[in-house]
Amino acid sequence: MGAEHYPPPWFSVAPMMEWTNNHYRTLARLISKKAWLYTEMLAAETIVYQTGNLDRFLAYGPEQHPIVLQIGGNNLENLAKATQLATPYGYDEINFNCGCPSPRVVGHGCFGVCLMLDPKFVAEAMCVIAANTNVPVSVKCRIGLDGHDSYNELCDFIYKVSSQSPTRHFIIHSRKALLNGISPADNRKIPPLKYEYYYALLRDFPDLQFTINGGINSIDEVNAARMEGAHGVMLGRAAYSNPWRILGLVDSSVYGAPLHSITRRQVLEQYQVYGDSVVRMYGNKPNIRDVVKPLLGLFHGEPRNVVWKRKVDAALLHCTTIKSLLEETLGEIPERVLDAPITEVPSGSTDMFIKYYVL
Repeated sequence: MGAEHYPPPWFSVAPMMEWTNNHYRTLARLISKKAWLYTEMLAAETIVYQTGNLDRFLAYGPEQHPIVLQIGGNNLENLAKATQLATPYGYDEINFNCGCPSPRVVGHGCFGVCLMLDPKFVAEAMCVIAANTNVPVSVKCRIGLDGHDSYNELCDFIYKVSSQSPTRHFIIHSRKALLNGISPADNRKIPPLKYEYYYALLRDFPDLQFTINGGINSIDEVNAARMEGAHGVMLGRAAYSNPWRILGLVDSSVYGAPLHSITRRQVLEQYQVYGDSVVRMYGNKPNIRDVVKPLLGLFHGEPRNVVWKRKVDAALLHCTTIKSLLEETLGEIPERVLDAPITEVPSGSTDMFIKYYVL
């Protein structure tokens, strides 16, 4: 259908390899109807060389809209072919990865965040992607990498990519990447956040759309960023590890919809139907542990959560269905937790972005 048929991307869940798969996105959509969801990053070569098995990588349920496909790569021909193959699946936007610092990415053909050093190629890649799809295209990047982390260098990247391609939307992870051997997890913590770069981009490129990413962990902080002018806000690990308190408040607190009356028991009942259908259809790939994994954050911060997760881990050794696993373990969670609807609660800072309004 395309992005114009859905609410604006004021809130989105970041693409996370081995995390934002079909299972997580199914759970996320049961909790929030309006959040924008991203796939894991898919290498263009994976799509091109798996033409006989595309559903495994590209298929998703229609309820997952609005949904963005993120692809990565550094070969224009493969990017073109991958986009062509993905287009029939009806994604609402195609995003190009210029921000991943994982050694598996930057060390394999030099793509991900390394591409920020070659804005001319990124512009060419975006032209190729846009020419092979009928939906908007976007770039996800960092504010720089290693010693190339000045605001002027970031502006040069944004200017060249936007002026030489149809790209009008950039997702900015407000940290630089360090490619000195530190882990992807450390790259999410060690480089300092520089929100001032993001807000300066809003000022200096008024015709472009920018989504802020990095260090934002609550709905209050999402709204604080938007109150200071952010076009959109993207959360990663917080939306995965605490989906009830994050995604559960997106529709009401960010988009102004009535507060969702669904309970966690109802979410689990619906997810169980999905999960068992997947297990029946595909057998051991994915296995039941893969399907259960997104549920492990559903009771984050609640009484008996740790005990429940321990019991789930034990049940996974012998349970063959999601239904039997839930029947065996949910007794550890208090009834009042299972049956309580989502409620509005203060969850974080409301002034963390004020000082970053200008560079």
